[in-house]
Amino acid sequence: MNNSALPALQRWQVLLMALATGVAVASNYYAQPLLHTMAGQLDTSFERIGLVVTVAQLSYAAGLLLLVPLGDLFERRRLIVVMSLLSASGLAISACSGTLAMLLVGTAITGLFSVVAQVLVPFAATLASPAERGRVVGTVMAGLLLGILLARTVAGAVSSLGDWRWVYWFAAGLLVLTTVALQRGLPRYRQDAGLRYFALLRSIGQLFASEPAFRLRTLLGACSFAMFALFWTPLAFLLAQPPYQYSDATIGLFGLVGAAGTLAAGLAGRMADRGQANRATLIALLLLLLSWMPLLLASRSLAALLLGVVALDLAAQLLHVSNQNVIYALQPQARNRLNAGYMTGYFMGGSLGSLASAQLYPAFGWTGICVAGAGIATAALLTWYRSGSSARSPAG
Repeated sequence: MNNSALPALQRWQVLLMALATGVAVASNYYAQPLLHTMAGQLDTSFERIGLVVTVAQLSYAAGLLLLVPLGDLFERRRLIVVMSLLSASGLAISACSGTLAMLLVGTAITGLFSVVAQVLVPFAATLASPAERGRVVGTVMAGLLLGILLARTVAGAVSSLGDWRWVYWFAAGLLVLTTVALQRGLPRYRQDAGLRYFALLRSIGQLFASEPAFRLRTLLGACSFAMFALFWTPLAFLLAQPPYQYSDATIGLFGLVGAAGTLAAGLAGRMADRGQANRATLIALLLLLLSWMPLLLASRSLAALLLGVVALDLAAQLLHVSNQNVIYALQPQARNRLNAGYMTGYFMGGSLGSLASAQLYPAFGWTGICVAGAGIATAALLTWYRSGSSARSPAG
C-alpha cells in the first residue's frame, strides 16, 4: 500500500505511536537509576556495571545501522511487531540473569531490537500530511523522550516494591501489550526502495557523501546525546552519596524533572513547520552549553541540579527534533536510511558519553563530568558556526 492510498493519520494513532516509541526506547534506560544496587547484588564494580549502559547503546547503534533500513524493504507493521517482541525477549533474559554476563546478553538483545522506535518515527513522518509532519514528528519524539526519562522513575518505583529484576519483568509485559495495540492500530504499508539489503546499507554512506546537512545534523546529534549520557549515567552514584543519599525510588524521580524536555519537542516541530529549524538549532546549542553552569554546582545544590536537568533535556530535545525534521525533508523516499544513519551517529555519541563517564567520574568526580560536558557543547557550537548555509538545512 502506498502513501496516497493510506487513510488520514488519526490523532489516536499518533499518540499510540508516541507511546510505543517511549515504551520501546525505555527498555535501554531502566538500569540507570539501579546501577549501584545491581553492582552490589552482582558483586561487581562501578566500571564494570557501567558496561550495561554502554552495551545498551552500542547494540542500539548496531540495530540502527543494520535493522532500521529494513523499513525500506519490508512491510512496516509486521517489521514493527516482530522487532518489538524480540526486544521483549531480551528484557526477559535480563530479568532472569544472575550474573553480569547474562545481564549483558539480555541488554544487547533488547538494545538491538528496541530500534523499532526508530522505525516508528519515520513511519509517522510518512503517514502524516506535509503540513502536519513537523507536529507529528514532534509528538512522537516527545513520547520517545518521555520513555527515556520516565524509565528511570518507573525503575526506581518498581524496584522499591521488590527486586531490580521485577523492573525487567514489568518492562517486558508492557512492551508485549503495546505490540498488540500496534498490530491492531497501525495500517499496513510497504515502500520498496528497489535495492538489495547490502546495497541499501551502502546507500547510507552515499547519502552521507551527497548531503552536507545530513553529515552536520548527525554530528550535532552525536554531540548532544554524548552530553546527555555523560550526565545521566553517573547521576545515580552522585545522588546515592552524601549529601543526598537518596534511595532508588527517589533517584528515579529525577526522570520526571527531565520530562520537561518534552515541551521542546512540540516547539521544535512547530518551528520546523514554519521553516525555522536553524533558529531552533542555535537556541538549543547555546542552551546546551549554558546548562553545564548550574550542573557544576549539582554536587552540593539540589536547586542547581534541578535547573541544569531541565535546561539540558530541553536543549537536547529541541536539537534532536530539529535535526530529524531537517533530514526527513532531504530525500523522503529514503527516510528510514536517513534516520538509520543519523540515529547510528546519535547513539554512538551516547555510548562514548557513557564510556567516558565511567572513566571520568571515578578519577575526577562530578567536576570532571561537567568540564567534559561543557567542552563537547563548545565543540558543537563551533561546528555549527563554521558550517556553511548549505550544510545547515534546506530551510529556516
